[in-house]
Amino acid sequence: MNISSRKIKIFCIFLVTICSFYIIWGKLTSPYGVQKVSFTPSASESFTKGKLNFSIYKAKSGVNQDIIYHFHGRNLDNTIWNDDTYYTSLIQSYWKKSNVNPPTVVLISYGPEWLLTPKNSKEGSGLMNDFISNLTYIESKIGKPKNRILVGESMGGLNVLILGLSHPELFSKVASLCPGIYLDSPFSDFDKIKAAMKRTGADPKVALGIYLMAKKYIPNEKEWNKVSPIELIKKANIDFPELYLSCGLYDKFGNYEGTEAFVNIAISKGIKTEWHPLYGGHCAIDISSLADFLITK
Repeated sequence: MNISSRKIKIFCIFLVTICSFYIIWGKLTSPYGVQKVSFTPSASESFTKGKLNFSIYKAKSGVNQDIIYHFHGRNLDNTIWNDDTYYTSLIQSYWKKSNVNPPTVVLISYGPEWLLTPKNSKEGSGLMNDFISNLTYIESKIGKPKNRILVGESMGGLNVLILGLSHPELFSKVASLCPGIYLDSPFSDFDKIKAAMKRTGADPKVALGIYLMAKKYIPNEKEWNKVSPIELIKKANIDFPELYLSCGLYDKFGNYEGTEAFVNIAISKGIKTEWHPLYGGHCAIDISSLADFLITK
């Protein structure tokens, strides 16, 4: 074996050793498990009607006369309410310890990714029309509620604001957690979007994903303004639903700036508004205040 061949062999052995060490170290330093919540899962039934999938959850200890419509975050589904690693199980545990009968929860899904928009020229649009038209069908399974309450996180947080502010007569409360609210629209020029990412600390990959998702459901600036929470709240009045908003200061989606601006407009309009700015990342949630808000006194 000549010197060059020996060097190559030694290098290959060294490379394999480093790669093996990296893989073993990765295994040893990865989490061994996940923190789970101790709670009593709600009884559930699931239904499908056209594009709509929904699950009805009722606490086994009993429910009150309200309905919570829960709109989930991106890449989740209508089974998430009873997930013992998700914030929804903490909500249920809090209610149980507080000895309250919570509302019936209806978890709404149109798939892993969607926006609740009125019908426009985009093929995927019109889900708001579909949901409103299916309210009677959903409530035929439960009974007409005393109050309808909306709650959603991330993508769902944006969807509940669009829905609640577009149809304020239907809902008494809206809880929007880490919602996708921005001062600039997806149709702003690149320089404005780049400046917004710098201001908010948004992850560029995440910002691109939000940009592309919006373009799937909304064709232009005019249609965007019909669903933009910032534009919708400007038209609101004191008869609009009571609001609860929260957001982490270091939200990687860059949601804090827009959410805070939304809250300030809502308060100036005289809308009863709870604002919970949190020191944390995307979808940091204050469980006790949210759980209390969702119970109508």
